[in-house]
Amino acid sequence: MRRRSKSHAPASIDAIVAAYVSEWQEDAKADLQHFASQPTFVDALRLAALAEGPGCTRMAHQRRIPRAVLRHSATRLLARAKTLLRAKTFEELYDLVANVILPIRGIGELTVYDTAVRIAAFRGLKPKRVYLHAGTRVGARALGVSGDREWIAPHELPMAFRRLRPSEIEDCLCIYKAELRAFVAGTPHRRIGTSRRAC
Repeated sequence: MRRRSKSHAPASIDAIVAAYVSEWQEDAKADLQHFASQPTFVDALRLAALAEGPGCTRMAHQRRIPRAVLRHSATRLLARAKTLLRAKTFEELYDLVANVILPIRGIGELTVYDTAVRIAAFRGLKPKRVYLHAGTRVGARALGVSGDREWIAPHELPMAFRRLRPSEIEDCLCIYKAELRAFVAGTPHRRIGTSRRAC
């Protein structure tokens, strides 16, 4: 577990982005590589829908969702596997995933996004937009960007974020939402970083 330092105001948005790169970027890449390296699309699709990471462990964002809900999601997505496999862009894939599983009770925006990103990793498709959900909206609003939309363009955010891919920007806004609010408000906050990845 990483040590926490005394409370302080984050130095800059650059420092927050640098902390993401240092603390979380490689973990995020490893998570996606798990899905990208599956032997078949159906295998990747099933694991993505069940939120099963390496060692069959439940991915953190979906740890509170009942397994029956995730199995229902997996069943519905597997029935649409051929359609999902034909998606040419991440945005098209995301819309398909949303249409299939968002109506399921217990599935929200974050799970739709995470599932789409995991499936897309196998396909080599990457988001060009920064998708917003509960945690990411908080980070975006802290930077003066309206969180009332489904997504924002990377160029709407400060220049410091340009070193990140859109999926990494989403991750950074979510993980560091409290630090971003503290920086903008100029108020003290614990160290730049978190001991657990949560949105």
